[in-house]
Amino acid sequence: MKKIFIILISVFLAFNANAATLINDTEIESEITKIVAPIANAANIPENRLKIYIVNDDSFNAFVRGGEDVFIYTGLLKQIKSPNALRAVVAHEMGHTIGGHMIQISDRMSAEMMRTMIIQALGIGLMVAGGNPSAGAGVLAGSTGLAQQSMLSFSRDEERMADDMAVGLMVKANQDPNGLIEVFNQMHDINGAFETRVNPNKINHPLTTERLNNAKLKIKNLSNVPKSPVDKTAKENKDYEMLRAKLIGYLDSDKTILTKYPYKDKSNAAIYARAIANMRAGNLDVAKTGTQTLLKRHPKSPYFYELLGDIEYQYGHYDDSVDAYEQSLNLSNNAPQIETALAVVLAERNKSGDKERAGELCRRVILKEPSPLAYWILARVSDGATSDWAMAEFYKMNNDEKNAKKYAKMARTKAKKDSPEYIKSGDILKLKK
Repeated sequence: MKKIFIILISVFLAFNANAATLINDTEIESEITKIVAPIANAANIPENRLKIYIVNDDSFNAFVRGGEDVFIYTGLLKQIKSPNALRAVVAHEMGHTIGGHMIQISDRMSAEMMRTMIIQALGIGLMVAGGNPSAGAGVLAGSTGLAQQSMLSFSRDEERMADDMAVGLMVKANQDPNGLIEVFNQMHDINGAFETRVNPNKINHPLTTERLNNAKLKIKNLSNVPKSPVDKTAKENKDYEMLRAKLIGYLDSDKTILTKYPYKDKSNAAIYARAIANMRAGNLDVAKTGTQTLLKRHPKSPYFYELLGDIEYQYGHYDDSVDAYEQSLNLSNNAPQIETALAVVLAERNKSGDKERAGELCRRVILKEPSPLAYWILARVSDGATSDWAMAEFYKMNNDEKNAKKYAKMARTKAKKDSPEYIKSGDILKLKK
């Protein structure tokens, strides 16, 4: 059965024991961006510079790189129960950046104790008749354990400072800082038993009970604690629950999904999670029925149309899949994953004008958010120098320098010397091993 999962589960890179994969999904990234945007604004990060990365890992974790790149683990998203709590987590991580803690830690650690974080090109896990594109992956390699006592003490102090900064950022952003209390309560539920047996001087974070009490005291001493309007909070909570349902539907086992979202649950989130799970299992009729129910309730949701497009594609109903994706794009803004999905179906259907439309979509995606799959499809629907150059870019994004240079050379033999394909292929040929 042909399968396309536009929320993508990329391959696990076996060469790195600590590897983790990244997930691309327009809906999830868009929703999280809206949630954390007030914090980013309070931290003086321009709106168009904020970038969300979803790490496919069940850890209760998140981190910020450079202040602008926010990495959030699926385990955190599936467990954190409110968008305000998620905001508080990001506020804490941005507190580290504002405090310059990452730079200070780097300065204090020897080169042997540091690992470089590598974020490689992303791709969509996809099996398509006529081709099998390699899936890209994001590789996450964190620092090694902080073994020395002085380093542990330093790290605990930085965590306390980041907690304080998180409260300040939440207030500056006009968000309820009690989200941090919610996070610490959840962390205590997870780690409480363990922390009763651990030496607090042998870990790199303060005990959760200490952090919880410190946060409560700091918030208590505030002259004014921001509160979001009830109607705004209710809508945000519903949107966040849909995000969590989507992740759970794609990532968890059928048993886990049905435990959390039994068939007696008729909420949008439950229907969404079950429809995705049924699509994954090949129960397309059930998946389609659930998706159509959601569309009847919310006929202007781009993401329910996106799911319908995925289902119709699996049926082999190319025309219906194209229609659904087109509807999705008409209702959404800046949706490169959905544009890529539509390009895939058009390339498969191959009616008159389909290749041209697929190529147009791929070029648009490449300008906004380059991906190996976009280049791979562009190569498939193009001829001559454009096809060879696109394959060169595809291999470049997958860190296959040998094949990247091979196709770049082929492109240069066919392209005009002043063409973009000729110039960009030349850049690939200049890559150093």
